[in-house]
Amino acid sequence: MLFLIILFALIGLAVGGPVGLLVGGGMGWWLGRRISRRLSAARLQIQEGFLESIFSVMGCLCQADGKVTEGELSVAEKLFDQMHLQGEQRAKARAAFERGRASDFDLDAELAKVNRLTQRQPILRQVFLQVQLTAISADGVLHPAEHEMILRVARGVGCSEAEVQQIEAMLHGAAANSQGASEEALKDAYRVLGVAEDASDAEIKRAYRRLMSQNHPDKLAGKGLPDSMRDVAQARTSEIGNAYERIRKARGQS
Repeated sequence: MLFLIILFALIGLAVGGPVGLLVGGGMGWWLGRRISRRLSAARLQIQEGFLESIFSVMGCLCQADGKVTEGELSVAEKLFDQMHLQGEQRAKARAAFERGRASDFDLDAELAKVNRLTQRQPILRQVFLQVQLTAISADGVLHPAEHEMILRVARGVGCSEAEVQQIEAMLHGAAANSQGASEEALKDAYRVLGVAEDASDAEIKRAYRRLMSQNHPDKLAGKGLPDSMRDVAQARTSEIGNAYERIRKARGQS
């Protein structure tokens, strides 16, 4: 907005002197406000569409094995709480979940919508997929139909199978934090950072710093992640940090 004020003020000064300076600055301020409001409205519309897609696809995935378990319903409600959805927002999220459970739900069309909304931002796709994996693994069992469906969702939003494995490792790592270290937890830590187990310390540090930068909540918000999902983004950075510390400890680094 400041740029527009200065630009129009200078144009006004050149055309009409001191009076033109004031008039031009006022026009620049008005135009800046108008553009800012339109951008905010468009951003809000994108965020609402992203949330709706998250819960409609979640409903479809949870229905993949023929039933929605109490655990899966509980996870959905916990996500509503984590995202601080209340009143109308919570009602819309529940309605989207139920829409996804319907037999005529068009999953491919919904995934195409997600691609449009995220403009194929890799990290936003991963956050989307992470929420889905969290929901369908709530009952402790990933049924073959659910696994096939999550791979279909991953492909639909442009995620690779390696990204699916990375997200699964994050979820395993979060569970391992309360159960102590193990060999499998260490393997998951390497998967989270996307590095080989024989990677050098320098390579591991670079991977860690890159992921922390890419997944910073403020950076994700700038790319279109809804404000209500900030806690989800923070959980990702927390697990990336935990994975890095787990590897450092295993390598005897202080």
